[in-house]
Amino acid sequence: MQIDFAKTGLEFLSDSDLRYLIENFPKPGQSYEEISRAIQHFPEILESILHSEELFLKIRDKKKLLLDISPFLLFSVLVRRSLVDKRLIGDKKVVNYIANLLSLFVSKDRAYRIARGDQYTHSYITDMIHEAQSVDTRRQFLIYSHIGNYSLFLTGIFPQYIEYRYKYKRRPVNMQFYVDFGKTYYELASEHALAREYDLAEVFLRLSMMFEVYKDALNHLAKEYLGFS
Repeated sequence: MQIDFAKTGLEFLSDSDLRYLIENFPKPGQSYEEISRAIQHFPEILESILHSEELFLKIRDKKKLLLDISPFLLFSVLVRRSLVDKRLIGDKKVVNYIANLLSLFVSKDRAYRIARGDQYTHSYITDMIHEAQSVDTRRQFLIYSHIGNYSLFLTGIFPQYIEYRYKYKRRPVNMQFYVDFGKTYYELASEHALAREYDLAEVFLRLSMMFEVYKDALNHLAKEYLGFS
């Protein structure tokens, strides 16, 4: 069964995303179909476009951008840009994973559901951990992964929210709480048999080992490109 967060490649860009990229970066004498075939055979071309200053500026300055491109393409560009701005070298699979994760979690209440289509939402990591103790193997993997994903999303995109609740609402969990649980549960997810089945073992291990690095890059993204102060 497909898992929506288990995407680490650029093959998940939609046809409309590819057309947007190609039409905004035309190659003289070549049709859309010719360029599309070239991109499929030489993915480094697409990677180069996603890193380009021209595309970043076009996305940053364009109003109503999401009418033209998907959230996945938007975050594919912004995550790469944030890593460059922070002078970090990101693993492509991890970068694509994070871009896909952001595209999912900014949509409705997906950040609070362990799996797409779940009937109930979860706001507390302790509740997720308790559930993980009495479920089947697949559900356990989803919970481990979600705790990592949820922790990265909150600490990366909404650090002020965490600190505000800790300082002024007397919530017992601070930033380090989420960082520690994110690192721990990404590592547990990386060791799970299903991580190998979905080709996520190395991605999760890297996210566990470099959690703070990617969190800081997302802090930069949220502040500089999404306008979250």
